[in-house]
Amino acid sequence: MTALLDVVLPVFLVLGAGYVAVWRGLFSDAGVDGLMVFTQKFAVPCLLFAAISSLDLGQSFDWRLLLSYYTGSTACFVLGILGAYYVFGRSLPDSIAIGFVALFANSVLLGLPIMERAYGAEALVPNYAIISIHAPFCYLLGITTMEIVIAQTRAPLRLLKTVGKAIFSNALMIGIILGFIVNLTALPLPGIVDEALSLMIRAALPAALFGLGGVLYRYRPEGDAKVIAYVCVLSLLVHPAIAFGMGRVVTDLTTDQLRGAVLTAAMAPGVNAYLFANMYGAAKRVAASAVLIGTAATVLTASGWLLLLP
Repeated sequence: MTALLDVVLPVFLVLGAGYVAVWRGLFSDAGVDGLMVFTQKFAVPCLLFAAISSLDLGQSFDWRLLLSYYTGSTACFVLGILGAYYVFGRSLPDSIAIGFVALFANSVLLGLPIMERAYGAEALVPNYAIISIHAPFCYLLGITTMEIVIAQTRAPLRLLKTVGKAIFSNALMIGIILGFIVNLTALPLPGIVDEALSLMIRAALPAALFGLGGVLYRYRPEGDAKVIAYVCVLSLLVHPAIAFGMGRVVTDLTTDQLRGAVLTAAMAPGVNAYLFANMYGAAKRVAASAVLIGTAATVLTASGWLLLLP
């Protein structure tokens, strides 16, 4: 168990350093905002671009891997909605926002560094395959469901525009799309561009973790304890359990694929879950608190899943 914590704890120490720095006034809110803009709009998109552009698409995009991960993801979205609506008596828009929190795992800022520390950078290929369709899948499912329920639009073209804008205005998605273009066209990158990308990539994950810690300081837990606990159980236990069961029993994943699917599924809700709730003004307190509490709980739950994985 000590060895497992040695893998997980350094990630959370960097995150915790950002939290404490903002809490104690050593790092300003404006500094956190600037750091997150740098990481989410520049450094992490560069990381995803470089990873996708060099992937062996034929080997990486195995439908069995994606089915194992996204079956659990979709199941948690549905369970989140049903539990919030029927068990906790939330409104339907609130319930969908809560379902989205259970759907959107922090696959990049937590999933990548934990996977890399556990199994090495060469083991990240399944993670990148999952991440490449993560935002499109989650936004397509979440926004379409919410738009239909709140009846802001019943016109298919307008709905498509709403979903498309949310997906393709996302810097991470732009990095992924450009990576696919370079990969599929075999476009060679000049050496100086490749070196510049390497510099950005080295800064991406540590800076993003530090900034995420600062962001989480804003999301203090407030009320709705049972709903928050329910969402965290879905995110940290149910989703990876489904991915594990699918990978071992149904789709017969390789060891690397199983590790990537389960560990990505085992991550806490990402900040995008709060942004989705904020966009619709629904269940914002639940989303913010679930991001914070789920991230802290991942220290223990991720260690547990690492113990179970081959």
